[in-house]
Amino acid sequence: MDRTQIAEFAQSLRGQVIGVGDVGYDDARKLYNGMIDKRPMIIARCADAGDVMAAVNFGRDRRLPIAIRGGGHNGPGFGSVDDGLVIDLSTMKGVRVDPRNRTVRVGPGCTTGEVDHATHAFGQAVPFGIISTTGVAGLTLSGGHGYLSRQYGLAVDNLIEADVVLADGSFMTASEAENADLLWALRGGGGNFGVVTSFLFRTHPAKMLYGGPIIFDVGDAAEVMRWYRDFQAKAPEDFYIFLGLQSVPGGAPFPPEHWNKQMCVLVVAHNGEGGEVAVNAIRAALPKPLIDWAGPIPYTALQTLFDALYPAGLQWYWKGDFVRELPDVAIDAHLLHASKASPGSCMHLYPVDGAVHRRGKADSAWNARDVTWSMVIAGIDPDPGMAPALKKWATDYWQAVHPFDLGGAYPNFMMDDEGDERIQASYGDNYPRLAALKGKFDPANLFRVNQNIRPAI
Repeated sequence: MDRTQIAEFAQSLRGQVIGVGDVGYDDARKLYNGMIDKRPMIIARCADAGDVMAAVNFGRDRRLPIAIRGGGHNGPGFGSVDDGLVIDLSTMKGVRVDPRNRTVRVGPGCTTGEVDHATHAFGQAVPFGIISTTGVAGLTLSGGHGYLSRQYGLAVDNLIEADVVLADGSFMTASEAENADLLWALRGGGGNFGVVTSFLFRTHPAKMLYGGPIIFDVGDAAEVMRWYRDFQAKAPEDFYIFLGLQSVPGGAPFPPEHWNKQMCVLVVAHNGEGGEVAVNAIRAALPKPLIDWAGPIPYTALQTLFDALYPAGLQWYWKGDFVRELPDVAIDAHLLHASKASPGSCMHLYPVDGAVHRRGKADSAWNARDVTWSMVIAGIDPDPGMAPALKKWATDYWQAVHPFDLGGAYPNFMMDDEGDERIQASYGDNYPRLAALKGKFDPANLFRVNQNIRPAI
């Protein structure tokens, strides 16, 4: 393309077009994962759905690879593409709460923290993740699990409606009453089916919780993990706990005597009556912790607890699995490989049971309605020189525990080198229907910079 074509495209948008060599290009192309560096030809920073329609048409007609960027938190770097077009939605940030109907309409550039702030004023929340800087769009479209999932379901279970720009540049609203097959696909099928320009979510009560981290010495990790495995099976749905194997961060507010110690952490979140009593029962059942910061906490504060540990620009390499059981031999493998982690790296087990299990496998694209946990193994470090070591550690760890896990994983915990077999395993019996819908809404696979579902012919 010549610069005249790009200039004409820029004049057709309310938003901004940034090209190679333009002021701000390097900042605009930066990704959350510092391990990934891409150089798009054009970044279209859209202001509204009309801009998105124009951008989709421009990229398709010129056969450019297209990446969609929402909140910009994507681990494998799918928010950008070399020598192509980035449709950047980051400035489309509107949030409107309807307290009477308990819904919230959200722009695709919002982070979960921005939505939390708006809904918290009404004592409500959408079940999102555990880091408030995460983008709503990417988290939701691949499922979305977090502190409220056991009680209220996944983010996709609470997605009522979406406005979507399709591959042919047309605009469509998907709901259970209108274009229900598209809504079914959006509820877990990722960015494969179009560009979502507006989300409508159901909200739920969540104001003050009893929660926070309880940190144990790594010498007690096997006991804690066995307790956690057994407790999870009978935990009430308003009591969420995720487990981590990692190191105590080396800085305030953590006590200096524990900096960089390996640990096992339980992050508890009780959103109901009797939270303190429930957590005290845990305290009585487990070894004495190194640090216990669980207590009354606003939901918004719980959501931001770990933001500072994971700023943009760190080196990331992660592997995920869905997990149904955690036998002792698997615990042994976890502890062996977690002991080799660099200080910033971690393994987390997130519960995806409770309310998630009350929906059928075929009710939405998200197929994992009978698993117990979503696991992520994340190699994380600020030093670019650590990238090869992070990848090796995470891969070795995953290979050791994967035989005890299921075939698929949460798509948001997969890198760009997983392969079709892993993607198909993640969607299970729903994959053929997803491929058929991909063939209906995006037959040329225009939206392929993602965990790609290939269109059925």
